[in-house]
Amino acid sequence: MTQTSSIILGGGCFWCVEAIFNGLRGIISAKPGYAGGHVEHPSYKAVCTGRTGHAEVVRVVFNPAEIGLEDILRVFFTTHDPTQLNRQGNDVGTQYRSVIFGDEAQQAVARTVRDDIAAQNIWEAPLVTSIEGPAHFWEAEESHHDYFARNPETAYCAAVVAPKVAKARKLYRDRLK
Repeated sequence: MTQTSSIILGGGCFWCVEAIFNGLRGIISAKPGYAGGHVEHPSYKAVCTGRTGHAEVVRVVFNPAEIGLEDILRVFFTTHDPTQLNRQGNDVGTQYRSVIFGDEAQQAVARTVRDDIAAQNIWEAPLVTSIEGPAHFWEAEESHHDYFARNPETAYCAAVVAPKVAKARKLYRDRLK
């Protein structure tokens, strides 16, 4: 029986994060959803208002024997802009914040990886990614699952998601499924 672990990551639009992680070996699933807010059973429409407190996130379930948490977090920190507070490009609001939700051990690993990425000066500005405790994950509506794979021709996917996925594939080609 394969042992699994999971972590919740928010790096702007969940379509981007989901598409990147679903392409990596060792990832069992990457599901879009909402976390970190104060409303139960939030909807996409409600989260988009910025008033629920939720971030668009992806729950990444992985096999730690194939891909470690440090590697997952390095991919996360290098495939979205962790220096933008409450935004990713033209997506603006707290629902697009850069955030990691995890237990104490995961938070410690996240702080170590964040500090290492910061020390490497990969980004020109300070990292603003919030590292927080466990949060309830509310799975997004089915229409958001595998959105990029099902809708690559839409303007948003072509302009925003595709370049991020291409960057991840280039940086981490040795880890692709």
